[in-house]
Amino acid sequence: MTREIKYYQAINEAIDLAMTDDPSVYLMGLGVPDPRGVFSSTLGLQEKHGAKRVMDMPTSENGMTGIAIGSALVGMKPIMVHQRLDFALLALEQIVNQAANWHYMFGGQIAMPLVIRMIIGRGWGQGPQHSQSLQSWFAHVPGLKVIMPTTPYDVKGLLMAAIKDKNPVICLEHRWLYNITGLVPEEPYQVPMGKAHIIKEGEQLTIVALSHMTLEAIRAAQVLEQEGISTEVIDVRTLKPLDDKCILDSVRKTGRLIVTDTAWKTGGFSAEILARVTENAFNDLKCPPQRIALPDCPSPTAWTLTKYYYPRAVHIVKIAREMLGLPVDNRILEHLTTEPLDIPDPTFTGPF
Repeated sequence: MTREIKYYQAINEAIDLAMTDDPSVYLMGLGVPDPRGVFSSTLGLQEKHGAKRVMDMPTSENGMTGIAIGSALVGMKPIMVHQRLDFALLALEQIVNQAANWHYMFGGQIAMPLVIRMIIGRGWGQGPQHSQSLQSWFAHVPGLKVIMPTTPYDVKGLLMAAIKDKNPVICLEHRWLYNITGLVPEEPYQVPMGKAHIIKEGEQLTIVALSHMTLEAIRAAQVLEQEGISTEVIDVRTLKPLDDKCILDSVRKTGRLIVTDTAWKTGGFSAEILARVTENAFNDLKCPPQRIALPDCPSPTAWTLTKYYYPRAVHIVKIAREMLGLPVDNRILEHLTTEPLDIPDPTFTGPF
């Protein structure tokens, strides 16, 4: 049966089903059994599966990640949760040097079925040390798979696929997605990694988006459609492996590309997508492709600075009109601006 649930409920359901199906799956993370349950995504799991399979952990990220890696090497399937991606940076040695390389170093004879959930994105004055989106770091590392689900349907399916995978998977969840809703089947299912999702088909412009920026891309596309501009929106879903074919086919059809990311522009994943397009579909482009990403400075804490920092639908609409040689009337676009920009936009509810 399919019903409408929230993003955090879809995460909870995926983990619950995986733990019920396979006793080697366990959950560990700072605050996992707390009353808030990591944005409610882990609520009730310890009560159902027991304290030996759903565990809190000390603030020793590097050491605990080593424990998770060791357990994966002997046949367990750990799901490790970091309430902020920033906290996982203390475990980079374990993730990059150890988890990413064991399968390769032993000629494929040893599996590394490890899933690491990390929360990214802005919110409520979290500032530079608690709001970073560093997906391009992890996508750069051979041996790691990286997923960034946007919808409740995708987060359940991709997470279930990640738990079944024999490779380490980094699952990045934007904190503004937890309360959006969508149609999700009750039964177990998997969304294959390495497949992008065409949210909306179009003919004149391709918008490739990551995570929360997919919602901004959908909003921008709706405005552009009202002006007669046919826009295709692609949710990347999986950074590594990346669905080159879906993106290239779309660009060859529309001839125009905007990539919008939750991270910084310099060295960001948006640059990787632009590079692949220009390498493989340069002659199909009708104008230079564009990136929309964060400016190269740390995330602000004061909400008064957020409107100068975070990209949103209005920026996508402006660049799209410029690409098509159309005038930009800022008065028409003012209704797309929501303030303050450091709290979730209540209009993003779903389904998407």
